[in-house]
Amino acid sequence: MSAAPAVLPTTPHSRLEDAFALVCGTVLVTLGVAMFRDASMVAGGTTGIAFLAHYASHVNFGLALFLLNLPFYWLAWRHMGREFTLKTFTAVALMAAEVELLPRVLTFGTLHPLFAAVAGGLLIGTGMLILFRHRASIGGIGVVAVLLQERKGWRAGQVQMAIDCTIVLAAVFVVPLAQVALSVLGALTLNLVLAMNHRPGRYVAR
Repeated sequence: MSAAPAVLPTTPHSRLEDAFALVCGTVLVTLGVAMFRDASMVAGGTTGIAFLAHYASHVNFGLALFLLNLPFYWLAWRHMGREFTLKTFTAVALMAAEVELLPRVLTFGTLHPLFAAVAGGLLIGTGMLILFRHRASIGGIGVVAVLLQERKGWRAGQVQMAIDCTIVLAAVFVVPLAQVALSVLGALTLNLVLAMNHRPGRYVAR
């Protein structure tokens, strides 16, 4: 009979590590979002809804993103705890500010839409993965995905993918069909990063 695998002790992240992760994660997500926006694409989750509102009514994207996430903080506070909620609130606030400030320091002279879909999805997925591993998210659907993984054992990436694809498909009423197809590719790429790397028990640091 083979011996049971040893249970590794969890190693808490320090506050400095958490703070650095929030900055790193949100910067990566913001870069991916900038690629999506330059290519007139949309994303999933509340970010995607903010994109739709921005394209349809030209409302400030960063402000829309921040306001859309407000109802989810109650859900996070009640089910995920104070620490997760505060980190998520900070991450969303950082991202909302970064999205508006980034065009002042970075613009894309040449950005092929197909590259934007793949690279943008990889950047957003990696940024979200960093946040998830430090018990934070970019709010909205991310809160629901993390909650269902911790409570039901459902993979956060798969939950996120299903909801994201639904939101992206709704973009047919706002953006051209070609951009919708690219957005689906971006959403699949993003969530493939999460599905492969964010599973219950795979990462032991908390």
